[in-house]
Amino acid sequence: MNFSESLKKNKDFKIVYKEGTSYANKYLIMYKRSNGSDRNRIGISVSKKVGNSVVRHRISRLIRESYRLQEERFLKGLDIIVIARPSAAGISYQEIESAMNHLGKLHNIIDNQVEKQSNETNFN
Repeated sequence: MNFSESLKKNKDFKIVYKEGTSYANKYLIMYKRSNGSDRNRIGISVSKKVGNSVVRHRISRLIRESYRLQEERFLKGLDIIVIARPSAAGISYQEIESAMNHLGKLHNIIDNQVEKQSNETNFN
């Protein structure tokens, strides 16, 4: 992740939960809060309700990879927490990516100009 760091400390998670805004869909919940820097910090939470450790780590890796591949589309200077719901246990990478895009658009933190530019280069 070129433009981001991990959000790891419990107190940082609590601040984002308390002061941030949240949106949810069928598979994920996303909290966001401005952090006043030029980098994003992303935290991923997958509880035991989702499944055993293999399932939880798989979901965590899928979320991290989805964010990494689309990182340049996200606005900078945010703390972002993504929480997996139990319904995310058996879903594919494409569904995770779609859910992340949906939540990013709800939060208005995805830059659509980058998306249009990347689509244009794919067709040329």
